[in-house]
Amino acid sequence: QAFRVDVICEEEGTLEFDMVGIDAAIANAFRRILLAEVPTMAVEKVFVYNNTSIVQDEILAHRLGLIPIRADPRLFEYRNQGDQEGTEIDTLQFQLKIKCSRNPQAAKESSDPDELYFNHKVYSKHMTWVPLGNQTDLFPDADFRPVHDDILIALLRPGQEIDVLMHCVKGIGKDHAKFSPVATASYRLLPDITLLQPVEDEAAELLQKCFSPGVIEIQNIKGKKVARVANARLDTFSREVFRHEGLKNLVRLARVRNHYIFSVESTGILPPDVLVSEAIKILMGKCQRFLNELDSVPME
Repeated sequence: QAFRVDVICEEEGTLEFDMVGIDAAIANAFRRILLAEVPTMAVEKVFVYNNTSIVQDEILAHRLGLIPIRADPRLFEYRNQGDQEGTEIDTLQFQLKIKCSRNPQAAKESSDPDELYFNHKVYSKHMTWVPLGNQTDLFPDADFRPVHDDILIALLRPGQEIDVLMHCVKGIGKDHAKFSPVATASYRLLPDITLLQPVEDEAAELLQKCFSPGVIEIQNIKGKKVARVANARLDTFSREVFRHEGLKNLVRLARVRNHYIFSVESTGILPPDVLVSEAIKILMGKCQRFLNELDSVPME
């Protein structure tokens, strides 16, 4: 009944929020769902028509699979296990076709590849969406593309080329890490720092240095420097204070047992607040299935 969620900081791609009033098992379940069960779209099949670069086909396919694709997975269905061909409702198709050539205008004494060659660096921006079926009508305003345009895929030299076709499908991180929607999803307990006695003057300055910046502040009270706990959540629990004989008995370090600080960093496929809401829906669905199973078991 005392459960609540407090959003602390939301920036582009990152979200920090507090979950208060829950058990550790629920917090960890939520973290694992964020990592492994919120679906995304990623390259699953790579059809190599031509690859004369020094990157082997298998390595090239692996690199392409790890490129995050900006496509809302909620718009697509899971592809069936035995399907060889993708359809407009379960597959996104991308093409990468690029060839390196010499720059005839380059200076003879130049040794800079950027001046000597055209298209010698293959980036994720060279991947282009090729609509399947009636996807142009289904997604008229869609902008399916890699999240970042500057991901280096391969290096080419004159005469080398890459011509591949990619199929992106919907999947979850439990099957392969490339489907994980987050770069990091972690939590920690809220630190609780208590000063058992007044700490003044030189001891106060030493105490401040023992903690992360912003945790301890020094106030001037009646001509004395007095330490106080300003923001305990900034502490990283280095326990440096216990190395000093004069301080270790003046401070009590603890954690608030039902207060979890979550940090979620998205790969850019979906905003972190959307990922959190999707993870909550999945967790609620798991709980509902469990309750339904309990109801279906005959009672003796």
